[in-house]
Amino acid sequence: MTLMNAPPHNNPMPANGATTPSVIQRIERGETVLAEVHSTLASTEPILDIREFRLWYGQSQALHSISMHIPKGQVTALIGPSGCGKSTLLRSVNRLNDLIDSVRIEGGMYLNGQSLYDPGVDVIDLRKRMGMVFQKPNPFPMSIFENVIYPLRIDGERRKAVLVEACERALRGAALWAEVKDRLHTSALGLSGGQQQRLCIARAIVAEPEVLLLDEPCSALDPIATLRIEELIHEISTRYTVIIVTHNMQQASRVSDFTAFMYLGRLVEYGRTAEIFQNPHLTETEDYVRGRFG
Repeated sequence: MTLMNAPPHNNPMPANGATTPSVIQRIERGETVLAEVHSTLASTEPILDIREFRLWYGQSQALHSISMHIPKGQVTALIGPSGCGKSTLLRSVNRLNDLIDSVRIEGGMYLNGQSLYDPGVDVIDLRKRMGMVFQKPNPFPMSIFENVIYPLRIDGERRKAVLVEACERALRGAALWAEVKDRLHTSALGLSGGQQQRLCIARAIVAEPEVLLLDEPCSALDPIATLRIEELIHEISTRYTVIIVTHNMQQASRVSDFTAFMYLGRLVEYGRTAEIFQNPHLTETEDYVRGRFG
């Protein structure tokens, strides 16, 4: 069954007089619903391949058979109401959910063809390939310089010239160098909120990760700082694959190349951002991006 021709909200009355349930209603009933994945994704090169991925917190299932691939060198946004599984899926990519005892998973994720959940995977090495930035800026109580090069230090790098060069490169990449180059050895806690978040992005990219994961990176920032982060996402997407979780529809439409709409732990529709926002295949997706529910 394909969802391409899912009925609109004014569901027609079948011959027996019953109203045909919408995709959202079927999901709420716990029914299996196939995701509407746009054909344009078939022509992209995936860096991350997610196959029938399911996750439980204890007895509660949070993700239901998620299958999607993330295009290399693009920005992919995960959207959907609170509790729909966006952050859970993002945290599964670098296996942060492993830290929760009650978590159980089925299915797989593959980074450049390599399984992320193979028993032989070194999780520490895996996380080096995945830069992560969280909702609230979380600089360490140390200097700006030490914040940025921290991932290199814990990896055993001690050569000063290498660390200095890496720090400058990362700060330039995070569009922060000009603002902090004369105070690298002062506390990072003295930076503004927007600067702290860009510092966290610098720290996330200093080790040259393959994928940058952003979990609502602007939710704690003012509009001006938010705009700067959005501009930065555009700039760094030329060098990294970016996956961003956001509740802000306008932000998703501005910064991403592809958008995935999720609901109650299921992938509903996935395609190019312009299509998702201007010509989605499902009425339910249109209703969500236009603020009619959620």
